[in-house]
This record gives sequence, C-alpha cells and structure tokens, in this order.
Amino acid sequence: VQLQASGGGSVQAGGSLRLSCAASGRTLSSYGMGWFRQAPGKEREFVSAITWNGGSRYYADSVKGRFTISRDNAKSTVYLQMNSLKPEDTAVYYCAAEVGPVHTMVVLTTLSEYDYWGQGTQVTVSS
Repeated sequence: VQLQASGGGSVQAGGSLRLSCAASGRTLSSYGMGWFRQAPGKEREFVSAITWNGGSRYYADSVKGRFTISRDNAKSTVYLQMNSLKPEDTAVYYCAAEVGPVHTMVVLTTLSEYDYWGQGTQVTVSS
C-alpha cells in the first residue's frame, strides 16, 4: 500500500488548505484512515480520523470546529479541509491507514493502530 499526501503549503493565519491522501496498491475502502501531524521537536500527534464509510469522524480538541475530514472511496482518497489556520498548526501532516477488522465503526486515534503511512506534507502557517 502506498499513501501519497499532498496539498500542503504556506499560508497566513486565518487561511485555509485542503490536504489529500491518495491510496494505491490495495483498496482501502473498507478501512479507517487518519491524519496525524508532527511539529519540529514534538512527537507525532493525532489530528483526525474517519471510518471506512465516513459514518464516524473524530477530531483532536485543538482542531475541532476548524478541520473537516472526508473521504471518497471511489477515488481511494481521504481529505483534510483545514480552515482558520493558526501558527500552531504548523507541522508535517501525515495520512495513515489501518487494515484491521473490515468495516469497523471504531475510530482509531493512536499511532500504533495504523498500519500504513504516507510521506508527509508540510503545512506552514505564518502570523
């Protein structure tokens, strides 16, 4: 499985970006996917996750109300719409996929629960 993240960039505070994560090599339409981020000098942290059919979504408190996760299984792609960006959102953003139980409705929020990772895309928010 390969996950290709894209859409990062540099924006001013209050701006928006839309990250995409395209999966190839194996269909992931039956599995959950998530976004994590890692700022310089910090550990990788959970941002958001979505179940296989989009029926359940979960967000870290720090992004709740500003970020929206979605997926298009026909395109094997998961998205992260980021609005009202803040300087503290600056980080490398990683998408991840889990291949555990098929069609689980449990949203996974920890790194160790994910099996595949993308290469990361840089998001820089200036004040």
